[in-house]
Amino acid sequence: MTIHSLNTKRAGRSTEARVAAQDWRVLVTELNVNGCAVMPDLLSPEECADIAALYPHEEHFRSHVVMARHGFGKGEYRYFRYPLPDLIEGLRSALYPRLATVANDWNEKMGLALRYPAEHAAFLKRCHDEGQVRPTPLLLQYGPGDFNCLHQDLYGALAFPLQVAVLLSEPGEDFTGGEFVLIEQRPRTQSRAEVVPLKRGDAVIFAVHNRPVQGTKGYYRVNLRHGVSRLRSGRRHTVGIIFHDAR
Repeated sequence: MTIHSLNTKRAGRSTEARVAAQDWRVLVTELNVNGCAVMPDLLSPEECADIAALYPHEEHFRSHVVMARHGFGKGEYRYFRYPLPDLIEGLRSALYPRLATVANDWNEKMGLALRYPAEHAAFLKRCHDEGQVRPTPLLLQYGPGDFNCLHQDLYGALAFPLQVAVLLSEPGEDFTGGEFVLIEQRPRTQSRAEVVPLKRGDAVIFAVHNRPVQGTKGYYRVNLRHGVSRLRSGRRHTVGIIFHDAR
């Protein structure tokens, strides 16, 4: 398996088309109401298998993290190095402009001055100017008993408020358990859990850190963390698409 097997101009064009084909009116509504939304069938089974097959090949990655060594949970993941596979780079570039519109709307509602540029390249330049130059898209691998503790993927002072995870394995066939979990902490009330059902090739968009919620006196800010529940059996791969780079 070489990284060039995912590097094609066709893949770059198809990512724009498949992102545009999603029902963004529904997706934006779901993001505003629940802090997450599912894009069905974003990747084909063949694409899922191709990306997952990269995991053992260290030359495609800049670092390898074993979660248990850091108290992150159990399981492991690897951060891609630049240049990213074209399929992942294409998705990152195609998704960002639509999500930047949501992000700017959220910041306005939360009274935050920061606004995000329309193009991902311009946002990455801001990251690099802040010393955040390491790529953050990652490939995660879980086996029986593995899980991912609740966390936020911030990586530096400049963080884009939405990210995307694509499930590369088929629930019920490749693995059992291992549900994606989002926890929302609202002021002066108990936390709310959202368990997101996904099929192979589905992608979940979710809030990284904060999002606005409509209250009786206007919008207020809630805090979110995400994780993965314990895998009962099998093996689970996920690709994470994070739009800011890391220090």
